[in-house]
Amino acid sequence: MTLRPDLAVIADHVAPGARVLDVGCGDGLLMAALRDTKGVDARGLELDAGNVAAAVGRGLSVIQGDADTDLADYPDQSFDYAILSQTLQTCRAPDKVLRDLLRIGGRAFVSFPNFAHWRVRLSLLWGGRMPVTRLLPERWYDTPNIHHLTIDDFRAHLAEQGIVTEGAWFLSRGRKTTSAAANMLAEHAVFLLRGTAGDSGSLHRK
Repeated sequence: MTLRPDLAVIADHVAPGARVLDVGCGDGLLMAALRDTKGVDARGLELDAGNVAAAVGRGLSVIQGDADTDLADYPDQSFDYAILSQTLQTCRAPDKVLRDLLRIGGRAFVSFPNFAHWRVRLSLLWGGRMPVTRLLPERWYDTPNIHHLTIDDFRAHLAEQGIVTEGAWFLSRGRKTTSAAANMLAEHAVFLLRGTAGDSGSLHRK
């Protein structure tokens, strides 16, 4: 099976046999790949009922739920990894969701589109309108993206919260690109995160 580029990065860096919670798992393609190639115990949470049905049809353990409200039901450190791919920018409270990911999993993978990419900047500069691009095809009134973050925004938030970056990968046209000037040149970012040592409780209380 062919994975979306950010999902392929995540799949490459999940340890074999790990326990994984995929939040916003879509139709379960990443979960199925992890199960079939690495023997991962994968569970999923997905908002869209059609995607839930498709994932269950793959033989996966997926329930319908909302990242903004339902992550609170998961116990602390109940998974080795929590994954949130291309979903952070659609959450109503992304900072809370990020804290929950790090509370639930020993580590968290987070991927998102970079709204500071040069094509987005150029569209705003010359057109004066919210960009519609190959990777951001929805118009301003029908986009699911409600928090338009950049790579530098995300890095600053991690520093403010004391969250450790264990790995970071940047993608342009589906291929890995250099970290140099990533805030302008990368279309997508993937981060592997962990909280500071022994802080699962503090992450939960903030």
